[in-house]
Amino acid sequence: MDWDWQNAINALPLLAEGILVTVELTVLGSLLAYVLGLVFALIRQLRVPVLNQAVYLFVEGVRSTPLLIQVFVFFYLLQPALGIRLSAFVTGVIALGVHYATYTSEVYRAGIEAVPKGQWEAARALSIPRMRVWTGIILPQAVPRVLPALGNYTISMFKETPLLLAIGVVDVLNSAKEVGAETFRVIEPYTLAGVFFLLVSYPASILVRRLERRVGTV
Repeated sequence: MDWDWQNAINALPLLAEGILVTVELTVLGSLLAYVLGLVFALIRQLRVPVLNQAVYLFVEGVRSTPLLIQVFVFFYLLQPALGIRLSAFVTGVIALGVHYATYTSEVYRAGIEAVPKGQWEAARALSIPRMRVWTGIILPQAVPRVLPALGNYTISMFKETPLLLAIGVVDVLNSAKEVGAETFRVIEPYTLAGVFFLLVSYPASILVRRLERRVGTV
């Protein structure tokens, strides 16, 4: 099948809207994953009674099941059971954020545990308040160490957004599918969708590698 430039040009506006939705999902989902993952990590590190065990079970449960199943459960089972109804976009952000928070929490924990124990001992010897130890000593050292790993998870999240078609979210890949269904030509829209993914994910991967080198030299 020959390449049809006119079909490719006609597909661009819808694909551009789709890539914008994909980026929005990724950015918002990443922010949720970063914040919630840090909360999970702190609960685990502080060994908060009951919460520690609950978070452990939740993290292991989420990591042991596919993202697509979690999206279905949250959208079609959990929301009706709770009597709420969120849009497909908001549901997608929450599903992505919670799913990846279980991974970022382990990344944060690794960063926290990499802080030399002498830092903790010195803080205790100086009778520095516990909250100040975390906010002024531990986290400022731990978080920069894990930025490359967080970046890798963000890229992974970006490439998993097409799964949200299951609840009606139309990202760039699903926009390509719509164009193909309307025109009965799939080469142009799917190829352009791949190009859009590449144009976003490749610069992001370069940035992550630079972060890795910078962190490695610190």
